[in-house]
Amino acid sequence: MAWRLPRNALSLTRSYSAAVHGSSASAGEHSGGSRVWKLMSFTVAVPGVIVCFINAHIKEKEEQEHLEKHRPEFVPYDHLRLRTKKWPWGDGNHSLFHNPKANALPDGYEE
Repeated sequence: MAWRLPRNALSLTRSYSAAVHGSSASAGEHSGGSRVWKLMSFTVAVPGVIVCFINAHIKEKEEQEHLEKHRPEFVPYDHLRLRTKKWPWGDGNHSLFHNPKANALPDGYEE
């Protein structure tokens, strides 16, 4: 015995083909959505990135000024700055991006 749908059962289902034609950003009541996001990107996001950059720059400048005045005291811990073999560049004691003001050697700071 085959199960049969009543004739009006297909009319009870929703027809999606006539709902929206075209992309969702330009169809129906939502037209201009991409324009709104583009406008928000230039008026909110770009200035926000600029403000964050300025804030980071100011904080980094303050940190550099603080480190110039108050460098941490060198403590020769046994487990730090171990050299089992020489570095393959320079004199073998300085790392590749060595900064004499911030990075200590096994004996202490250079300056």
